[in-house]
Amino acid sequence: MKTVVVHAPKDLRIEQAEIPPVGPHDVKVRLRAGGICGSDLHYYQHGGFGTIRLREPLILGHEVAGEIVETGAEVTRVTVGDRVAVNPSRACGRCRFCLAGQPQHCLDMRFYGSAMRMPHVQGAFREVLVCEEAQALPVPPDLPFEHAAFAEPLAVCLHATRQAGQVAGARVLVTGMGPIGMLAMLAARHAGAREVVVTDVVDPPLALARRLGADLGLNTRSDPQALDRFGTDKGHFDVVFEASGAGAALAGALHAARPGATIVQLGLGGEIPLPVNVLVAKEIALRGTFRFHEEFAWAVEIIAARRIDVTPLLTEVLKLDDAVAAFELAGDRGRSMKVQLAL
Repeated sequence: MKTVVVHAPKDLRIEQAEIPPVGPHDVKVRLRAGGICGSDLHYYQHGGFGTIRLREPLILGHEVAGEIVETGAEVTRVTVGDRVAVNPSRACGRCRFCLAGQPQHCLDMRFYGSAMRMPHVQGAFREVLVCEEAQALPVPPDLPFEHAAFAEPLAVCLHATRQAGQVAGARVLVTGMGPIGMLAMLAARHAGAREVVVTDVVDPPLALARRLGADLGLNTRSDPQALDRFGTDKGHFDVVFEASGAGAALAGALHAARPGATIVQLGLGGEIPLPVNVLVAKEIALRGTFRFHEEFAWAVEIIAARRIDVTPLLTEVLKLDDAVAAFELAGDRGRSMKVQLAL
């Protein structure tokens, strides 16, 4: 089978790999669609992010969907021909975090397309994937594979929404309108936010966000004081989703958040300064959010029921053989939101 393998920054290759055997509790999925995530871009553009670096060739990809083509002898939940979204998380189920209902913090996690451990966990940008039955969640037969492949990033944002606490009726700020920021905005609306303001440093995603339901879109590069109006009387927003990973965005969010607000940090950008005095004086709760667990199944249900329409977020689908062009397009925020590979 063909796979998409990164060897070093800007060194992306299409390579052949053997298809693993199907165990009794496994399914073989003919993958059809795979979304390029921000972490995939970091590996391609920079060889990693923060302290996580490539140490060996890595098959990228973890936002995928496809069709069951073979099942193991003990598989009962899915059958050949089913369309499925594939959950890229493979927690051990035995460590103290798994047993405590926090498998996203599993001590032996194997997450597709990750260089966090050595050997690296190979990813899902491949023509055929053999995975555990529990990872393959059926979707309706009329749901496009491209839509099903949005389940993973939407699950990330649904988990972030839970981390935020009360979102219904809240005034919400979302900073950084890449795919995760956009889905966070849609998830906040789905959760009942009464007002959503978004910021970014380029105009095209702000225009898309306004079309999809944002009340206001602010370009903080062309207008660095754009959020100042929300900082009067100690702040305006009840909930902030910081999806850029930029220190300036977090500082602006702290200024615009009201006392007692919750800021959920979604974006990863390495070490960033934290204005602790503001955090303390305004009694703001700063919360991290990491991956997801049961939210993956929720994301599948929400997308299948069209309660969140992911169609406007899909910029283009390119063939697997055109992976380099796809990654270059995905890295151009002025031209793309979500780019997928047709696997």
